[in-house]
Amino acid sequence: MIRLRWANLQKAVEAENYALAAELRDEINKLEAESLAASANALVYENIQYAFRLGQKGRHKVFVYSGVICGMDPVCCISSSLRESACIDKLTRGSNQPFYQVLVDVHVDPDLLVAYEENLLAPDGPNKGRFDHPYLSFLFYGMDGAGDYIPIKQLREKYNRPRHEVPPIDEDA
Repeated sequence: MIRLRWANLQKAVEAENYALAAELRDEINKLEAESLAASANALVYENIQYAFRLGQKGRHKVFVYSGVICGMDPVCCISSSLRESACIDKLTRGSNQPFYQVLVDVHVDPDLLVAYEENLLAPDGPNKGRFDHPYLSFLFYGMDGAGDYIPIKQLREKYNRPRHEVPPIDEDA
């Protein structure tokens, strides 16, 4: 798009239409600034540190449900109306924190929910307790030694996350 604008700018200068050339120059400058800002944001989001992993179990501080992380966004990506109704701007870190897609146990709530990082708690230790959700078998290979789930390759690639797996504890040793 910028190259096209440059070609149009060149034609405007050659035709001595300096008013159009000035408009095109300003438009090119704006597009280049937006492109630079988008690149900077992409770098920031690429290097974001998440407190939770794909497949990790967690508990919501407020609503006390347990869930399994099945997706993540570096910042809040929901519409402003939903953001307002969820009171996200009232959070300590606001919308500028990771948000996680969470599978909730079907015995509690069969939906996929979104949780903000500051409202999630990691379990204190291994948690191999019962957890049922119809998407578990599609998104995860199974449970690891800590009771977390091992994400399938496609899920790890979608979020550019490494495989993490705690080996089973040998209780006979």
